[in-house]
Amino acid sequence: MSRKKRKAAGSDEDSQTPNAFGALDALEGLPVGPEGSLPVVSVKTSKRGQQNTSRGRVDIIRQTAHRGGKAVTIAKNFSGIGLAEKQELAKKIQKACGVGGTVKDGNIEIQGDKRDEMKRILTDAGFNPVFAGG
Repeated sequence: MSRKKRKAAGSDEDSQTPNAFGALDALEGLPVGPEGSLPVVSVKTSKRGQQNTSRGRVDIIRQTAHRGGKAVTIAKNFSGIGLAEKQELAKKIQKACGVGGTVKDGNIEIQGDKRDEMKRILTDAGFNPVFAGG
């Protein structure tokens, strides 16, 4: 069987598949979500509405091992913080420093020696950053 015939046969099967969300069209009065917005991750606040400044110690280290001599700044030992918030912090740090980075194994890795900028952003987020290592 040629490719065209197989493709045409597959398209008939797709049109017969029931729409899983077809029943939702009949419902009226459903709330409309905000357009084009991402989920908002709120900054943790204390009971009195002030920004939480005691979210724990975070170690900031500069590492060059296994990277061909290139320096990487790593923030590790986060406690009580989820992956989504780590990714948001990493994005904020990358944008402020103008470099790339990632979240690996629960640590935020930023390209280059950006310890001072990382410390400033983590302090603003309520953490207690400490320069660790040599």
